Amino acid sequence: MSPPLAIANAPAGTQSLALIMHDPDAPHGDFIHWVLWNISGSATLLPENHLPAGALQGKNDFDTIGYGPPAPPSGTHRYVFDLYALNMQLPLPAGATADQLRMIMEDHIVGTAQLVGTVSA
Repeated sequence: MSPPLAIANAPAGTQSLALIMHDPDAPHGDFIHWVLWNISGSATLLPENHLPAGALQGKNDFDTIGYGPPAPPSGTHRYVFDLYALNMQLPLPAGATADQLRMIMEDHIVGTAQLVGTVSA
């Protein structure tokens, strides 16, 4: 179940938002848990376990589309939510990867925010 996330103070000119959730402490390197884009630029909340209208989800490192919950195999892991404010809606099909999202939004980022939480095994 995806967590509720509040959004505030999007920069002027924000047309859409994109989100990448990842675990930089995973045993084999950065592990992608959630890839989400074309969230309305006026959104103030991503409700728990709810996909905003018009938003698209990408492929995570569980090899599924959508949200993959934290599941650290051992120790304490950081789970990073990187939020990007963009000056356009992205022409990217559902199922794209985090790398594909990063590439297409590179020249359209007008602001960023980050939330880091921890989960222990």
